[in-house]
Amino acid sequence: MTTEQASSGTKRAVPAVTRALAILRFLARSAEPVGVNPMARELELVPSTCLHILRVLQDEGLVDFDSATKRYSIGVGILPLARSALQRNTFSVLIQPKLSELSQAFGVTSIATQFAEPAQMIVVALSQSSMPFRLQVDLGSRFPALISATGRLFAAHNVPDPESLRARFDKLVWDHPPSFEHWLEEVAEARSRGYALDRGSYISGVTVIAVPVFGPGGRMIRSLVAIGISERLEDREIPKLAQAMCAMRDEVQDLQIDAGN
Repeated sequence: MTTEQASSGTKRAVPAVTRALAILRFLARSAEPVGVNPMARELELVPSTCLHILRVLQDEGLVDFDSATKRYSIGVGILPLARSALQRNTFSVLIQPKLSELSQAFGVTSIATQFAEPAQMIVVALSQSSMPFRLQVDLGSRFPALISATGRLFAAHNVPDPESLRARFDKLVWDHPPSFEHWLEEVAEARSRGYALDRGSYISGVTVIAVPVFGPGGRMIRSLVAIGISERLEDREIPKLAQAMCAMRDEVQDLQIDAGN
């Protein structure tokens, strides 16, 4: 080990990798194929740099190129990577049918998230509501670990001193931002109640309920989340929904123990 490696423990930036990941995420979000110049502008990249990275990603099958339109889209080569990751995550496999049952029973969009650095939650399983109007959530979507109902749980179970999070809290984007003081009260309430509730703060007119999933040491490493239209999700239904989610979490964790995972 070199002196540099042993010293600070800081991560060394690798710009080419960072740019390649930014391109892949951008294409994954794009509804239509995109040309090099619009992509470079959006990602603040030099067009020639963007093009070189795209060509490498194309050679690896991670990006598709339409020679007629000169536009790029996410490639099917990404699927084996995603499938392999999900298959190794037994939690995702076990929770998926449970989420479908929850969505059918309560008319909500149900998702399971997993914590990943840097301070983000990633959607690893989901089931859309059968209601005519539903919220669009995609597998692999990322959002800040401190946002909405899941964020209250993350602060409650993973951060001994929530006051230290004020700077990160101030950067969060809400439709109706709570004050930091009120948010801390909700964090404490989530800790004692066992689930967290966000009524229209994160997304106007949308209620989000989340329950924590714990790992070794009692830290929250995942969450189960139910998302519904506030007008349709009555107050008396919320405790019943949260109770069903907690039971679902406990059942899946028992299955993981029985499987030795």
